[in-house]
Amino acid sequence: MNTKIDLKNLNIEKANKHLKDGDFTVRELVDAYLEVIKEKNTDLNAYLEIFDKDINSQVEIAEKMFEDGTATKMTGIPIAVKDNILIEGHIASASSKMLGNHTAVYDAFVIEKLKKEGSIFLGRTNMDEFAMGSSTETSAYGVTRNPYDRTRVPGGSSGGSAVAVAADMALVSLGTETCGSVRQPSSFCGLVGMKPTYGAISRSGIIAMGSSLDQVGPMGKSVSDVEILYNTISGKDPLDSTSLTDEFKSKFDKAPLKKKIGVPRDFLSGGGINEEVLKNFEESCEKLKKAGYEIVDVTSKTMQYSLAVYYIIMPAEVSSNLARYDGIRYGFNIDAPNLYDVYAQSKGKGFGKEVRRRLLLGTYILSHGYYDAYYNKALKVRDMIAKELLDIFSDVDAIISPTVPFTAFPLGDKMDDPMAMYMCDIFSAPANLAGIPAMSVPAGMSKEGLPMGLQITAPYLREDILFTIGKDFEKLV
Repeated sequence: MNTKIDLKNLNIEKANKHLKDGDFTVRELVDAYLEVIKEKNTDLNAYLEIFDKDINSQVEIAEKMFEDGTATKMTGIPIAVKDNILIEGHIASASSKMLGNHTAVYDAFVIEKLKKEGSIFLGRTNMDEFAMGSSTETSAYGVTRNPYDRTRVPGGSSGGSAVAVAADMALVSLGTETCGSVRQPSSFCGLVGMKPTYGAISRSGIIAMGSSLDQVGPMGKSVSDVEILYNTISGKDPLDSTSLTDEFKSKFDKAPLKKKIGVPRDFLSGGGINEEVLKNFEESCEKLKKAGYEIVDVTSKTMQYSLAVYYIIMPAEVSSNLARYDGIRYGFNIDAPNLYDVYAQSKGKGFGKEVRRRLLLGTYILSHGYYDAYYNKALKVRDMIAKELLDIFSDVDAIISPTVPFTAFPLGDKMDDPMAMYMCDIFSAPANLAGIPAMSVPAGMSKEGLPMGLQITAPYLREDILFTIGKDFEKLV
């Protein structure tokens, strides 16, 4: 490794300055990360593939940008990319046998944006199959391990993207989340991870799971890195009708901060939170008070229903989105004597256990006689949750909670208990259902040396609040 490069303490701003000052080249920076990948990835299984065939050409483009003065903050920055984000010419399998040989024929919107900046894509990272899981254990290509304790999960579904950054195998990474899949692994791996406002970042070129919930999210070691990456990849995309225009965003008043943060005590008192996590959360509240914020209790009547609502809406959308993988048009195929057997065998052997579980549940929810009883009712409660959060935000800048009710758990600990696994999402679900931004920031370590996270949730299109509070909190941890 180039001894001039301190990967552990490097951030985007520092890397950009070093590259501009000639302290090291893009080639040397990339090689430093590749060396760590070579050393650690066999054990951690964060990357499924390193982009050996085009890293050199990416480096040449970035170095030329520094030479001709067109370089930006993201030029030459090495990034890890989740395996469900399309990069032209590379496999995007969503960590499933179903798409094991699927080569992307175009770039996702976020990849287009970063290519224009001259960023370096190091490789694609492991994830829960089709983003269905909270531990990166459902991948068809093996589990990913937490760098703080290799016997534990890194979280999911963006576990590979989290581990790549936490283990110094990338400077920043891209994940996706439908419910906590960026924030939860960020918490388990000691990172900052953000879910933006729904529509702030285009979903074009992202392998769909639950279309009304899916979002790309930036992950990094600092709030500043996540902010820079977010600002780079956000924007209107004509290929995604849900992506927001600048004109629409400008209609939302960016009111100054009240320096007032809400804590939903009734939601947190429901049980199931690890005592050490709860103690850490109370300490985090005290730190924010020292930073000049007023901490007040807020009451929610609907947040308690968020997880149940999510696990109705999400499987229903999964059932619809994954219907395209029929063994006929593309993807994994088993040749069978009749059409029904082609469908049944291709899906039965191409999809893993958790994906099949959610497909069955979603199809049941959408079936005749149950659509109104479950799906339509869930949509109504979702609207109630969003309206109640809007009302709460009229009095406070943000809402805080632990990111996850517990620290990283042992590999295999929850694989046979889906309900225990789904509990990972309990604090994540409200933001996804309401389409509002939320971010996890490192909040300290447990006695076992495992990271814990503080979740900050802000009003619609107020990512700036997340960055402000996050940076203030960061100084005190």
